[in-house]
Amino acid sequence: MNHITDMTQGSSLKLILRFTLPLLIGNIFQQLYNMVDSVIVGNYVGANALAAVGSCGSVNFLFFSLSSGLAIGIGIMIAQYFGAGMEKEIRRTIMNGAYLLIAASLIVTVISCVFAPQILRLLSTPDEILGDAVIYLRTISAGILFVAFYNGIAAVLRALGDSQSPLYFLILSSIVNVVLDLVFVLQLGWGVFGVGFATLIAQIISAVACLIYACLRVSYFRITREECMLDMDVVGRAFRLGIPVAIQNSMIAVSCIALQGVVNHFGATVMAAYTIIGRIEQIVQQPYASLGTALTNFTGQNIGAGLGGRVKKGYWQCVWMVLIFSIVLIPVAYLFGEQIIGFFVKEPEVIAIGVKALKINSLCYFALGMIYVPRALLNGCGDTAFAVINGFTEVACRIAYSQILTRIPLLGYWGIWITTAATWTTTAVVCVVRYASGVWKGKKLLD
Repeated sequence: MNHITDMTQGSSLKLILRFTLPLLIGNIFQQLYNMVDSVIVGNYVGANALAAVGSCGSVNFLFFSLSSGLAIGIGIMIAQYFGAGMEKEIRRTIMNGAYLLIAASLIVTVISCVFAPQILRLLSTPDEILGDAVIYLRTISAGILFVAFYNGIAAVLRALGDSQSPLYFLILSSIVNVVLDLVFVLQLGWGVFGVGFATLIAQIISAVACLIYACLRVSYFRITREECMLDMDVVGRAFRLGIPVAIQNSMIAVSCIALQGVVNHFGATVMAAYTIIGRIEQIVQQPYASLGTALTNFTGQNIGAGLGGRVKKGYWQCVWMVLIFSIVLIPVAYLFGEQIIGFFVKEPEVIAIGVKALKINSLCYFALGMIYVPRALLNGCGDTAFAVINGFTEVACRIAYSQILTRIPLLGYWGIWITTAATWTTTAVVCVVRYASGVWKGKKLLD
């Protein structure tokens, strides 16, 4: 039995919440990949190894951006086709989207594996952790193709209103990841390589399992020989929709890489604290990201069906949910910050920096959420061109704010986290202004 859902009928709030919950659970399990890496490396290998893993975070995000952006573009097309009842176009888009994802992933994999040392040196990665960082980056990059396959299939299922099925495979792969982390690091002593290799195997499992399920249970994946033919019109449309999102993600990754370079100049202790806060923020962002994905697919189906008023109603319901969640997180950060940071490392200096950094950023979580919600609606409508503006905003803010704030003597490395909070706020304002302009109402892909 599949879980395909028509989101053009029924309570918008219930549909969005029902769609969001499996996404949230799945995203949290996915973040366990990084969380388990950090906890095991920080506690059993050391702070320097944790800094090595953390120094690859922005680079990994950059390399995964292309395939994830293209997957979003494919999902937008399918959601609108589904809302309009165009079944043949759905199958053609699935097949041609696969061609696009395979080609893009192979190119990025070769680049990331071959030039890993040079890339990390550009980030001013300290010599004492460079070797481990190169090993980890190359190991993780070997899984880009499998990440692309999982993201592509999951994007299709979600566009069809099914957010539950991808969850099951993520849970399975997360359990495998945890078990293999413990075996490779604690039992075999493989260190940073063991952590990366465990994640690679988990990614392969989630991709293969998701593909098998889709082919067996979802009729849209039963594609005829005619529909397997390369269609450059479909590829071109998916490319035009997905590339702006990929560029946005890449630009954000570039800005994070630039900020990582600033962080690296402050030494391994600050790098470790920055890595931990990054892991925590990845968890904090999951409700926002899950809600955003739900809104994107809700918007795509309803725009395809010509229900613009229903889209606007869903948007405001998401805004209220973001506000409530953001308010709840502030006292959590202030009351339990030391315990949260202490879960990752035992070094007092790292804990002290991490606690204060967590308090700084928690005050701007609502702004972070208000990046995801307007952007999700705009993407669902097909207004992905705005993604480039959105990405440029984050790049400009992270680079400019970090260069200015960290050079103020009274701030020093605290300017790193003030930069993050200020970047969220500025980018959120730009996203809300774009939504308020109403441009999205004319971006429907289908006549």
